Amino acid sequence: MAGTSLLALLDDIATVLDDVAVLTKVAAKKTAGVLGDDLALNADQVSGVRAERELPVVWAVAKGSLKNKLILVPVALTISALASWAITPLLMVGGAYLCFEGFEKLAHKFFRSTAEDQAEHAEKILALSDPNIDLVAFEQEKIKGAIRTDFILSAEIIVIALGTVQGAAMFTQIAVVAGIALLMTIGVYAVVAGIVKLDDAGLHLVKVGAANLWGSCRRVLGKGLLRLAP
Repeated sequence: MAGTSLLALLDDIATVLDDVAVLTKVAAKKTAGVLGDDLALNADQVSGVRAERELPVVWAVAKGSLKNKLILVPVALTISALASWAITPLLMVGGAYLCFEGFEKLAHKFFRSTAEDQAEHAEKILALSDPNIDLVAFEQEKIKGAIRTDFILSAEIIVIALGTVQGAAMFTQIAVVAGIALLMTIGVYAVVAGIVKLDDAGLHLVKVGAANLWGSCRRVLGKGLLRLAP
């Protein structure tokens, strides 16, 4: 009897874990669109700092993102337990925000002149080259802005994940939402770190001194990365 009970328990655990895996996969697919937005916005937020400080800034933002999720995940699960009717309106609000954000990006693309973009870029370069600028304060401002942006996008990701597991058992909801929050944070900031270092990788390849075919291929790849990085 004891052996039978143990096998039944193991079977129940395996079933729960299988449900968690399936729902996590579904939630990850549904949050993929927001994840792309999160990548682009965070990479843009941390751009402009000195090359040697890019990875420390990304790490600081990643820690802030984890803190955001430590707040948002319990809040989302509490809403699910006490006011599950609110999940659909929250999803609608998040969708409306994404629509607004998309429209804003398109408006910036089509209605802002190239001269304005170049002037803004030149102003940023001039400010960063000024020896009197407080780089610590500049970095902190960048980090705070990125964490604020992450809070909004993290809330959208968690609510979408919560909507996916709305009818599941509470343990499954906790496992899926917490798992998505952790996976998305690790995935997003690992890729953001790669994005912000693309130009450094390209520059390294361009500086390869070998005159052979392999060196030429590396320089061509480096130039391609430098053009792609912006």
